[in-house]
Amino acid sequence: MEKLTGCGKFLENSKPYFAMISLQFGYAGMNIITKVSLNRGMSHYVLVVYRHAIATAVIAPFAFSLEWKRQPKITLSIFMQIFVLGLLGPVIDQNFYYAGLKYTSPTFSCAMSNMLPAMTFIMAVIFRMEKIDLKKVRCQAKIAGTALSVAGAMLMTLYKGPLVEMIWSEHIHPKKSYVTDTTGTTDKDWFKGSILLIIATLAWAALFVLQSHTLKTYKNHQLSLTTLICFMGTLQAIVVTFVMEHDMSAWQIGWDMNLLAAAYAGIVTSSISYYVQGLVIKKRGPVFATAFSPLMMIVVAIMGSFILAEKIFLGGIVGSVLIVIGLYSVLWGKHKEALDEKRGGNNSDDEIPEAIKHVTTNGNPMSTMEIVEREEEEEEDIESQKTEVNKLHSSLQISKPATNPDQKA
Repeated sequence: MEKLTGCGKFLENSKPYFAMISLQFGYAGMNIITKVSLNRGMSHYVLVVYRHAIATAVIAPFAFSLEWKRQPKITLSIFMQIFVLGLLGPVIDQNFYYAGLKYTSPTFSCAMSNMLPAMTFIMAVIFRMEKIDLKKVRCQAKIAGTALSVAGAMLMTLYKGPLVEMIWSEHIHPKKSYVTDTTGTTDKDWFKGSILLIIATLAWAALFVLQSHTLKTYKNHQLSLTTLICFMGTLQAIVVTFVMEHDMSAWQIGWDMNLLAAAYAGIVTSSISYYVQGLVIKKRGPVFATAFSPLMMIVVAIMGSFILAEKIFLGGIVGSVLIVIGLYSVLWGKHKEALDEKRGGNNSDDEIPEAIKHVTTNGNPMSTMEIVEREEEEEEDIESQKTEVNKLHSSLQISKPATNPDQKA
């Protein structure tokens, strides 16, 4: 029975790990399938519309059945927030990401997406949602991690480097590759794709910053908020697509890779992943969930080299390493910050300690010597008060008149 109990406990504790690893494979599949669809000629504008329309149709029934009670009132302020969230996420982020993916490669795009925590930190500092105290190690770690992530992205953008051959790539010769041949991609297209991916990451970070404010209203209705964002994003994406795509045949979709890409992204990436990731964040926290994102880049690199004969360059590898180091540095700083907030104190272990401090009842810091002097003064005051009381008692005894026994009679 003890062995079974121990095994059950191990499985229970392992569930978040299995869930996040499975999600990374799901995200990796989305990048590979989307890359194939885009290279077969599907418009990324149309793909964004179909993806979020499917996501809305999948999430809406769960939001209605689970969160239909006490729905927050949609005021003008809330509507504008949802409108901007739909613009930042489904429209700007997804369109720029897909465009950047088309010009570069799945592995390169995944590496760039690991800049998200650093970009979010920059946005939070700009909007004064994040306080910087250079005396604290956690703030130093977040700043250093952000600098490393930016340096890695710049290196990947400006330096391509020589081709790195995988061990297994010599023995694999696919008849047809649907991935963009990065050896033939011009440096201009590579640079353009890099800029598009950076803009997409910035939009994603801005979405997180604004969503943290909107979630104060939809704290208990997160599925409803996701449904509204996907629905609003679908409407906005339709308008953008009509403006950018003048050929109506671009809307045609059949039982092919284009439908698979839209359905896979809508169901797996925008629906199932949201639910599973929400459970993991609720149980283990956001830092735990974000820490697995570099795994997606590794899975995509392996799958891309096997399935799509993707070419990997030295600049991408070195830049990816810098971005991952920066990612974990920022996550470590956020983890320490969360621990400090949970403790409820500002005097954390990562702060450089001053001389020995104590706090009086008034909340003012005092040294040990000051406390000893304060206690001696209090003892002297107590002794003087006792002396005064004794003198007063003696004077009262002397001045008290004697009772005349004759008066009693």
